[in-house]
Amino acid sequence: MGHKANICSLDFHPYGEFVASGSQDTNIKLWDIRRKGCVFRYRGHSQAVRCLRFSPDGKWLASAADDHTVKLWDLTAGKMMSEFPGHTGPVNVVEFHPNEYLLASGSSDRTIRFWDLEKFQVVSCIEGEPGPVRSVLFNPDGCCLYSGCQDSLRVYGWEPERCFDVVLVNWGKVADLAICNDQLIGVAFSQSSVSSYVVDLTRVTRTGTVAPDPMQDSQPPAQQPPHPSAPLRRIYERPGATGSEPQRVKQNSESERRSPSSEDDRDERESRAEIQNAEDYNEIFQPKNSISRTPPRRSEPFPAPPEDDVATAKEAAKPSPAMDVQFPVPKLEVLSRPPVVTSTPAPKAESAIIPATRNEPIGLKASDFLPAVKIPQQAELVDEDAMSQIRKGHDTMCVVLTSRHKNLDTVRAVWTTGDIKTSVDSAVAINDLSVVVDLLNIVNQKASLWKLDLCTTVLPQIEKLLQSKYESYVQTGCTSLKLILQRFLPLITDMLVAPPTVGVDISREERLHKCRVCYKQLRSISGLVKSKSGLSGRHGSAFRELHLLMASLD
Repeated sequence: MGHKANICSLDFHPYGEFVASGSQDTNIKLWDIRRKGCVFRYRGHSQAVRCLRFSPDGKWLASAADDHTVKLWDLTAGKMMSEFPGHTGPVNVVEFHPNEYLLASGSSDRTIRFWDLEKFQVVSCIEGEPGPVRSVLFNPDGCCLYSGCQDSLRVYGWEPERCFDVVLVNWGKVADLAICNDQLIGVAFSQSSVSSYVVDLTRVTRTGTVAPDPMQDSQPPAQQPPHPSAPLRRIYERPGATGSEPQRVKQNSESERRSPSSEDDRDERESRAEIQNAEDYNEIFQPKNSISRTPPRRSEPFPAPPEDDVATAKEAAKPSPAMDVQFPVPKLEVLSRPPVVTSTPAPKAESAIIPATRNEPIGLKASDFLPAVKIPQQAELVDEDAMSQIRKGHDTMCVVLTSRHKNLDTVRAVWTTGDIKTSVDSAVAINDLSVVVDLLNIVNQKASLWKLDLCTTVLPQIEKLLQSKYESYVQTGCTSLKLILQRFLPLITDMLVAPPTVGVDISREERLHKCRVCYKQLRSISGLVKSKSGLSGRHGSAFRELHLLMASLD
């Protein structure tokens, strides 16, 4: 599905076949060019989105809108990282610094602001532009910023803010800027005509003293002192061409960042050097290691939509080991192996116990919430359709949770009276093991709460818990059975072997009856514990410990 209003801005991802679009409907959409589908939608602006820019490493997306804000989006997390609300008018353009974590934004309030992307705060602000700022562009080496103003090109620095040069160009309202071979190309349009202008950057001052403004009254230029030394900001990490570590942009030294003096310029113009021998030239200037100018993409910064082909989609759904490492696999051929022909494929063994800590919900699959692909070209899933798919079992789950909450309230009401036996009986009568587990987890924390009459009620439930497929249920059952064996097994065995007393002792008869019931239940559980004592891992060790405690029953 496309935008619901006119598209105002586009930008292509630097390392992938993706494009971002901003519209007057305030939405930002990320599109996969290969599969012709929308990957993600970003919402946060309240007015039209006028400009979009990907960061040089392809992990972030900056957006400028008419709501006077600049927003920074994390493509991996799919959410907004920060918002820069400094402008007082619509923001028309944003631009990332080619090397450092720095962002420039131009607005209709006639200001250019520079933002630090590490501290997420403004670095400096350039005011006094002759008109609304519609286009800005950093020099490829990041030494300065070009601003396309009304009939002029201005060159700025930001620490501190200053204007290096002003070039008069009769391009009117320039729409976009680009640099190629030390030439800046500006494009302007009017109705049905498009005009292009070229500025020779070798004749433009990009560092040094503050330049006078020919658009204003002529005044003697003030000498700008060189900026004191300051460390570069963090630089972007780009995928390397051949190395195992991401390739970083070279950092200029402090002497290179300072403004050169006039004497240095004169010495540089007067200095000449000629190399007569071509072999010497190759030895001195040719690089030792080749550098690929278009490094391959290591991994996509966001998940791609499913393939049209079902078989291809299954292969794409498999986890790739190259996604989680910091360097690309040297040979991709190892990932494709010839199929192994077998006459009888071995069935996949399923785990007998579902672990308590797991990454996926039990009984739910992501594919169940997506509509089946019926046409070759799958369109973007509308939010309403996605929500309807997700809410299919929502009502049923709400009923289950509401019923469980009601049952727990009933047990809690009895528990507050102080009658533990009655509260356990009410939990058992509900016939819901989850309620029994919740109650046993509380009783297990205080061993003094266990009584012999409580064991007669709980032991049948423990037998069910030990046979459950849920790990948490098995753990609770093992803990409860261990407490019963440690506290009551000696009493039960002694009562059963003790000789009968003379006369009638009603309390002893009741205790003897409870011991016989518990002994019968423990004998039934003993066989189950013995069969599970051969398991490996934590469960096997727990059952083996219980088997040793129940040895006296044999």
